[in-house]
Amino acid sequence: MIKILKNLTKKEWGFTAICLGLIIVQVWLDLTLPEYMGDITELVQTPGSEMKEILAAGGRMLLLASGSLVVSVVIAGLAARISTNLASRLRTNLFKKVQSFTMQEINNFSIPSLITRTTNDITQVQMLVVIGLQILIKSPILAVWAIVKILDKGWQWSLATGIAVAALLVVSVVMIALAIPKFKQLQQQTDDLSRVSRENLTGLRVVRAYNAEGYQENKFTKANDAFTNTNLFSYRLMAALMPSVELIMNGLTLSVYWIGAVLISSAAVMERLQIFSDMMVFSSYAIQLLMAFMMLVMVLILIPRASVSANRICEVLETDPALRDGTINELHTAEPGRVEFKHVSFRYPDAEDYVLQDISFQANKGETVAFIGATGCGKSTVINLIPRFYDATEGGVYVDGINVKDFTQAALRNKIGYVSQKAVLFKGDVTSNVSFGSNGTDGVSKKAVVSAITTAQSRDFVENMENSYQSYIAPGGTNLSGGQKQRLSIARAIARDPEILIFDDSFSALDYKTDKILRRELRRRAADATIIIVAQRIGTIKDADRIIVLEEGRIAGMGTHRELMQSCDLYKEIAHSQLSKEELENE
Repeated sequence: MIKILKNLTKKEWGFTAICLGLIIVQVWLDLTLPEYMGDITELVQTPGSEMKEILAAGGRMLLLASGSLVVSVVIAGLAARISTNLASRLRTNLFKKVQSFTMQEINNFSIPSLITRTTNDITQVQMLVVIGLQILIKSPILAVWAIVKILDKGWQWSLATGIAVAALLVVSVVMIALAIPKFKQLQQQTDDLSRVSRENLTGLRVVRAYNAEGYQENKFTKANDAFTNTNLFSYRLMAALMPSVELIMNGLTLSVYWIGAVLISSAAVMERLQIFSDMMVFSSYAIQLLMAFMMLVMVLILIPRASVSANRICEVLETDPALRDGTINELHTAEPGRVEFKHVSFRYPDAEDYVLQDISFQANKGETVAFIGATGCGKSTVINLIPRFYDATEGGVYVDGINVKDFTQAALRNKIGYVSQKAVLFKGDVTSNVSFGSNGTDGVSKKAVVSAITTAQSRDFVENMENSYQSYIAPGGTNLSGGQKQRLSIARAIARDPEILIFDDSFSALDYKTDKILRRELRRRAADATIIIVAQRIGTIKDADRIIVLEEGRIAGMGTHRELMQSCDLYKEIAHSQLSKEELENE
């Protein structure tokens, strides 16, 4: 929790100091009230007292109570401002940190867990800060000050108060010891709930297609019941705390009056008034003391859960990304667009086997290099090494003759237009999605957006939409077909006018006619760019300058379509499975 508080600014620490000063003032006001109560008690019991004296003492009590109320409101406002700003800053820092993570770190934490840490965990910390500034600081000050006031009122009453405080501490320690493990479980179970809900929503079509609603409901019910039972246990502890505190408070009040009655009955007549006045004052102090401890216990109940949340937040903030930025930020290099792999081998973190072994090839400016092979042979892994989604385990990947590790990640990726295997669109409109990611440079003009959409064979369906280029795109592009999403994803990469264009099986959702026209327009539009394609269809890549055939992470063949038909049995097998004899003879 201390590490989290280091995120407070100097201004917020200043507000915290002001809160501390105001709390001291409030405690003084609250503990001065009983003294006037004692004065009023004496005045009422003293013959000859005038009403104006009683009203004057009552007016001072009213003034003190009003002052305490005003101070309390100011403290609450400052605490709310400090906690809200801290939560906002933590969310921003977490988001920025996750943005720097590689897939390795994201997979280690899991997406549902990262979402929970950014939302629920930060809310727990925010609650502790806003309540802690008002109670956690006030309660110890109030308790110590009240004890000092109590000590000179009689050892009998002090002893009774000490016993009550000891009983309250025992109850608190037992309940906190029981609560801490449960609060740790709560945050983990919140992750599980998020994971199950996310899986169900993202896979809703598959769930319905397989009539698996019952199975998913059982999974959710299991996670929900575990979360509910843990929550019930925690809240039952808190529910048991209040009656326990009330029992101790009522017992102390009874003890104070019982001791007072015994003292009054055994005292001289002249001393009885003073003892009665002291009893009234002590009763108020004792209640203040127990209230301070009760509020402190309530905050202590929150601390374990907030501490667990704080540790989870710090775990993300203190995680160093596996990829380190290089120093080269220059976009213009001597060999623009050239991509080279030199004896590259790769295995995923914590995996035993290599996915790629001894991969070497070169793609020059203006060339099209394609990868083909069986599912799981490492095609997508190869191209993911170019924009540094992962780093090569052995060997080197070079762009423009420079090792990709020497570039800053932003500079490297500014050279690349990337179309992922799964088309991803964002909430907004057509124009914002096509110009996505280009705001850091000179932006993308309307003319460039239209040109990219035209090249990607999307102009017809875009202009037929209700608002044309300003038409609404739902999150994930759920209001578009698979082929429409794929073409807009391709348009987004083209609109950047990058030196290197990477297509990770990005033409699979297109029909053969659209595929052929798009590739023809792409060669015209991006004649100077290096194009790297991963594909399953021979028809998509047969015109490439170089085709690389992968088999179990190794290069099984390299050359043009004609050369591979003569030299590579695996490529020939793939070709015969996809193309007719007439199509092959016409090549």
